[in-house]
Amino acid sequence: MNHKDLDVWKESIVFVKEIYQATSFFPDTEKYGLVSQIRRAAVSVPANISEGAARQSDKELIHFLYISLGSIAEIETLLYISLDLKYLEQEKFDALLISQQKIRSMLLGLIKYLKNKKS
Repeated sequence: MNHKDLDVWKESIVFVKEIYQATSFFPDTEKYGLVSQIRRAAVSVPANISEGAARQSDKELIHFLYISLGSIAEIETLLYISLDLKYLEQEKFDALLISQQKIRSMLLGLIKYLKNKKS
């Protein structure tokens, strides 16, 4: 399975760009704090999908998809913190949260598919 063929990988690449654009407006004091953490978590999602797909084993892919799932969950928390600190406007937060939830759902669907495929 090539990671570039996976819709969830494609969506997560777009999401990384959205996160980078949104966090570019955060205060400079957050450069090594919240900005760094949310960007690393966002990059982790497609990176782990591609690493898992490269392993050529459904079991290993599932393992890396769970890591991506953890990162996408972390992003949700970081988005709420960013909103509470007023680093994100409500409209931008809502759009990012919709993307985050879509990717979460796609990851869960792929995990379910791979687990059922074994049976």
